[in-house]
Amino acid sequence: MSLYPFKFKAQLFHKLWGGHTIKKWYDHVPADYENVGEAWVISDIERYPTEVSNGSHAGDTLQDLLEVYMDELVGGKVYETFGNHFPVLMKFIDAADDLSIQVHPDDEYALEHEDSLGKTEMWYVLPAQGKSAIYLGWNETMNPSLINEAISDGTLASYLREYNVREGDVAYIPTGTVHAMRRDTIVAEIQENSDITYRLYDYNRVGNDGRKRPLKLEKAMDVMDFSPVKEAVVTHPNPVVNGAVNLKKTPYFTTNMLTLTRTVQRDYAPLDSFVAYMCVAGACDVKALDCDAEDSVATIRLGEAVLIPASLNDIVIMPKGECKLLEVYVEL
Repeated sequence: MSLYPFKFKAQLFHKLWGGHTIKKWYDHVPADYENVGEAWVISDIERYPTEVSNGSHAGDTLQDLLEVYMDELVGGKVYETFGNHFPVLMKFIDAADDLSIQVHPDDEYALEHEDSLGKTEMWYVLPAQGKSAIYLGWNETMNPSLINEAISDGTLASYLREYNVREGDVAYIPTGTVHAMRRDTIVAEIQENSDITYRLYDYNRVGNDGRKRPLKLEKAMDVMDFSPVKEAVVTHPNPVVNGAVNLKKTPYFTTNMLTLTRTVQRDYAPLDSFVAYMCVAGACDVKALDCDAEDSVATIRLGEAVLIPASLNDIVIMPKGECKLLEVYVEL
């Protein structure tokens, strides 16, 4: 079997704080899901791997593909660095209520304490009902005593920097940065391949088991940055119609925005990396010109993603009307 553009069946998650918008994007929502809080569209997390939904590899997981195709799938340097672990997790998040105030560890801490990568991430804000907002970083210098006191009296959020956000805003969240999404906010998230989150505060909410959801204060204190935000961490890059604009370049992933109204061709030969597209508006066909498989074309719509193997370099994207894609790859 040959490599071709791979689509995946999203892993869907019911959440205490989840909404009803992204639930409409998928036809495989379990009947007992009142909401869908997260949709993982490309995942190699061990418990929740995404499965191929198109072509001859339908039913195989991302892990299955990696074990067979290795550097052909992800690129030489990427495979040398990460082995049989896909380096990024890509998801959509729909918050109808406030998310917990949380922080993520860096690679060094996560590998030592969790046997996992850390979790550097970015959010691309999508349209939502209501006034979307996020918390990102402290307003002032903090310390464990002050944080514990604020958790006890329910005022922790007042110490956080709040940003009103709109469609097209980009938030970068390096490890150690305390953050949260506010209610009525929907984002596409690109992050390291990690599911490690340390909750500081959860508004005293009770889970399905009737108990307050657990916090991880000790580990959160170990990894967090106590200093205030010193620079703008929310940006609004101007789109380039029928071209690419960089949203964020990090050591862990590079993300560009493609806003398309006509067919464009992309040459990825210099990259030595897989390329993934997340569709954040509209729909398009993605064709690999250098693919000899019958499944050389994949159609993606809002809420879906496609993975272009590193061995395929000559890609044509044919939008159906206006289409917006997040283009993600790894530069090492």
